[in-house]
Amino acid sequence: MRTSTNNSISLAQAVSMAVGTMIGASIFTIFGLGAQIAGRDLPLAFLLSGCLALMVAYSYAMLGRQIVSNAGPISFLLKGIGDTVLTGALAVLMWLSYVVSISLFVKGFAGYLLPLIGLEPSPLRTGVIEAGVIALFTLLNVFGSKAVGRLEFVIVAVKLSVLLVFIVLGAATLDFSRLSPSFTFSGTEGMLTGSIVFFLSYMGFGLITNASENIEKPSVNVPRAIYISIVMVIMIYVSVSAVALGNLSVPELVDAQDNALAVAARPFLGHAGFALLSYGALFSIASALNATLYGGANVAYSLAKDGELPEVFERKIWFKSTEGLYITAGLGLLFALLFNIESIASITSCVYTVIYLCVIIAHYRLVDTYGGSKPLILVFMLVMVAVLGGLFWYQFQTSRVTFYATLVTFGGALLLEYLYRYGRKRTFGIGKKLPGESCSSGTEKRDGSR
Repeated sequence: MRTSTNNSISLAQAVSMAVGTMIGASIFTIFGLGAQIAGRDLPLAFLLSGCLALMVAYSYAMLGRQIVSNAGPISFLLKGIGDTVLTGALAVLMWLSYVVSISLFVKGFAGYLLPLIGLEPSPLRTGVIEAGVIALFTLLNVFGSKAVGRLEFVIVAVKLSVLLVFIVLGAATLDFSRLSPSFTFSGTEGMLTGSIVFFLSYMGFGLITNASENIEKPSVNVPRAIYISIVMVIMIYVSVSAVALGNLSVPELVDAQDNALAVAARPFLGHAGFALLSYGALFSIASALNATLYGGANVAYSLAKDGELPEVFERKIWFKSTEGLYITAGLGLLFALLFNIESIASITSCVYTVIYLCVIIAHYRLVDTYGGSKPLILVFMLVMVAVLGGLFWYQFQTSRVTFYATLVTFGGALLLEYLYRYGRKRTFGIGKKLPGESCSSGTEKRDGSR
């Protein structure tokens, strides 16, 4: 069992990283979209999507307690599926999904900051803020996992305090008629669609496995951190969405778009509430960026040192040389400055769902070694297939360009991985220790003890 070191992340800090990413990715940045899709059933949609996240978390927790690797789910896939073109393509796509997430966060940060300081958004102002935020958190990550964990704990504490004020004070002025569920066909359809779309707002729990090598007592704390973070976020999402809908109409929330929560605070807190929630959003997005940049750079290195990314990453020794970190941050800034992130984010959502599905499949194949219930895993597997189908259907109905771009992305990743693997003769290496793995399955029992 791993002992604590000066570079270790505690259970509380691991939970903070996951909670910071999940809340930053959803409540503050895409709440208006949620109101548009699910309407007054948004709290139920968040609750249902949290249940979907717990289904995936079951496999992450069971595998993550014994397979300790900063490659996270890719190490699970190598164990359960093998070193295949599919695994390699998912590895590269997973790293790119971190890059896109980083760009989404810096865009959201700029979107909240400019109105708060009284400046009209412009390409130049937005670009300067995005570059400055990326530079700040890249510098922080150079100092190592302990600095990341400490700052994450502080940021998340501030953010949760702001949301608690919003929930407690807003609950006193609720209009409960706005919260009655809609049992019509369109209302139920919106709730189910919202739960599928916002299921991915819980994807931050995966960062725990991407930092497992640096977590104290990972066999115990990795599964604990996963479950604790998801349950905490479910409670926050449901409470915040109920308060917002109970104080502001659905059309008003939809019109507010990215700063919907700040606008929702005005009816019971006035301009001070708008400012408070805006500051909370900045803290939230900052914590999500901090955790994602750390996790993205970590997985880039863990995969690269075993041949799944170009050799430039192999010069990086974690916390000593930082090429992987710099390239991850640089590409994130490039996406933020040059591309329409909404379509790319939708593609990334499908990527994560495919990774989740493949992890569940890997768990099913490894259940005799690492534990779990086969019937339960099979049910969860079928549910994830339905979620993936729902995401593709949502893309097809709302944006054909995004739908076809998603297909091209998967096809292109498979083709590039095939050419890279067989052209360069490089693999993860069958029979070798997995990327960053600190234990082998042959020496682990189901309870994680040696």
